[in-house]
Order: sequence, then structure tokens, then C-alpha cells
Amino acid sequence: MTDIQTYPKEFLTTLFSEAVAVADPIRVVKTHLPKRPNGRFIVICAGKASARMAEAVEAHYGPCEGLVITRYGYDRPTQGIEIVQAAHPVPDAAGETATVRMLKMVSNLDADDVVIALISGGGSALLCAPGEGLTLEDKIAVNRALLASGAPISEVNIVRKHLSRVKGGQLAAACYPAKLLTLLISDVPGDDPSEIASGPTVGENSAAQDALDIIEQHNITMPPHVGAVIAAGSGVVAPDDTRLAYAETRIIAAPSHSLSAAASLAEMAGLDVRQLGDALEGEARDLGVEQAQYAVKLQSEMTKTAKPILLLSGGECTVTRRGNGIGGPNAEFALAAAIALNGQEGIHILACDTDGVDGAAEVAGAFSGPQTLRAAQDVGISPSAALADNDAHNFFDVVAGQIVTGPTLTNVNDFRAILIFAVN
Repeated sequence: MTDIQTYPKEFLTTLFSEAVAVADPIRVVKTHLPKRPNGRFIVICAGKASARMAEAVEAHYGPCEGLVITRYGYDRPTQGIEIVQAAHPVPDAAGETATVRMLKMVSNLDADDVVIALISGGGSALLCAPGEGLTLEDKIAVNRALLASGAPISEVNIVRKHLSRVKGGQLAAACYPAKLLTLLISDVPGDDPSEIASGPTVGENSAAQDALDIIEQHNITMPPHVGAVIAAGSGVVAPDDTRLAYAETRIIAAPSHSLSAAASLAEMAGLDVRQLGDALEGEARDLGVEQAQYAVKLQSEMTKTAKPILLLSGGECTVTRRGNGIGGPNAEFALAAAIALNGQEGIHILACDTDGVDGAAEVAGAFSGPQTLRAAQDVGISPSAALADNDAHNFFDVVAGQIVTGPTLTNVNDFRAILIFAVN
């Protein structure tokens, strides 16, 4: 462990690494696998962690029959399971073709067969099978509009489900009457299985009108015929549908597990750890200001000899596109917090996505501290202008505050840590 006060960035990065490590599929998948079935056995996977999950399955069973759809750059060496790489967060033809193949792979099974579905965050974009009357181009246009709207991910996924032939329990229905075990790595606030990757193997309670209401509420512009397709009704599967009778679902890694691991490490280092919740949602910049103000309040109440305080939180913030820059919710959180702190001594912030990708950029997130605004001033970049243009990633690139991990091969949502020292 580093000298925390001298190297706050390194310390917070260590905590983030621990949060990622405890969600590594190699560590968590094997304890949930049953004895290898005697009959036909198929492994289907989708999400940013799915190739790593498939690797874990084959480390346990040996070569298996199956198909993985993961993000470009997230493939892993497997023995029998095929890996297909596709686009995220906006789907592409590779994802569509692979999804159709996956549906066909499980469409003629019988009651003696077993399917293991390995699902993680990112699966919603990667599992792409447009509903009747829709094209891939329609799905791409809708996805872009949804991502730019600032709508909570739970609402985004409701719309996605009613435009799909695979989401909202439809993949599970395709597997029937085979037995289906779904292992989930959660990247959603509250760990609702129906929201993880838009619940392809989990029953869905929402109706078509719910999707239409979300589109109207957030003023989401999309091709006119898309609304008509939703209104006509989709194939989402209700939780009590007979085709889900042999489906079992387990969450094997979640944001709460990762935050707890980071908290334990910090407590061993002598910090006063306070968890603010693992399911926080809302506009990233607003949450950044709120937590910065709370940190200042706590600091004002600290004595000179008080333990350093660590605030931890998770969840999934959103960004409403206002400008043309490059910046995800974690970088935007860190930038808004830095502006609110205005160089306050003794407060350091790290905000990263545990999958290593914050928004659409190949950057996990950002670190900010008392030096951040001074560094910006030295190079002539305006923090407020960067925030207004949604350009947090470029801002932190210039001031050397980016956190770049590359693919982490897991995904348990955002990780935010604020380290607070007493000041004179």
C-alpha cells in the first residue's frame, strides 16, 4: 500500500483494481457451475464479460459447444466455444448476424438438453435481433437517440426490449423446453435481472405503452414507423410464461460486492469508509457537484488528527448530450466535482467504469484533485467550457487525469471514490 496522502491517485487506483478483481469471471463463475450434463450442453454468452465467462466455463468443464457475442477487443482464448466480436454501445451487422445464429442454435432443443447462459453488461447492444418490421439501421438510430437522451438505463432497456426478438425473456423462450441456467454479472442499479443486458432470459413486466411513454417523456426522436411497431406489440415474455418454467437465474457478481471489497482494503489502510450506495442514478454532473459539496462539509467537521475519510459509491449515471465533445459519465462526474471543489486542498476523486470503457471512449474514467484546475489553467483549457461541450475525456487527457485500463473483461458498473484529508 502506498503512502496514501503522498500518492492519492495511486491509492484510489488500487481500490478500483480491487473492485474489478473481485468481479473477474475466472474467480466467480466456477462456484456456480453444476455437474456437467450428460445430454446435449450448449453455452451461450453475451456482454463485455462474456468471453471471459466462457473461458471460465471451459476451464472447469473442458471444451464446450457454444457461441459468445462480445465487444470488439474483448475476446478470450476458448477451446470449443466460438467467439464473435461486435459493436457496443451501438449495434452492428456482426452482432445481428451472431444473434440470429444464437437463436437458431437453441431453437430445436428438448427437455434432456441443458443451456447455460452467461450474461453481463453490454449484452443489450451486442444481442441485436430487430423486431418484425424493423431493420438494423432502425435499431442503430434508436440506440443513438436513447443514449443521447439522458434517460435512465432501466428506461432505455424497456424501449430496447419492445423493439427486439431476443430481449425481455425471448432468448429463454427460444431455449424451451431445455433446462436453462443463467449466470449474471450485474451492471445495473438494484441488480434487477430483467435489466441486465435487457433481460434476454428473464421474464418482462413492462408493456408496449410503457416504451411509448418513455419515448415521449424524454422527447426522443426516432423514425415514425418505430412507434407503430412498438404499438403493434412485441414478443416480450411475461414472468409467468410456461416457456420460463425450466429457467433458473443467479447473480454471481454485483456492484455491492466490488464496493465492499474496496471498502475492506481501505479500512485495513486505516481509513474511515462511508458507502453512499451501489445503485445511484441521475445526471453525472449533478451527482458530481452533490458529492463534492458533501465532501467539503465532512472535511470542515474533521479534526486535525481525524482518520482520512473515503466515500464510495456505485450505480450508473447518465449524460444528456449538450455538446459535441468526448466524455462519459464518470469523467463528467469527476470534472463537475473538480469545478465545484475549485481547488479545495485535501480532496481527491476517482470515477471509473469497471468495464474499462466510460461512455463510448476507450478510457475507464478520471482522477481529479486540488491540482486539476491549476493544471488546466497552466495549459489554457477551460473546465467549464469542457463540461458544457461534454468534453471531459479530452479535458482529463490534457491535464493528465485519465485512467486507462484497457478491457477489464468484467462489468459491475461505475466505481466512484472520494478521499478526504483534514486540512489546517
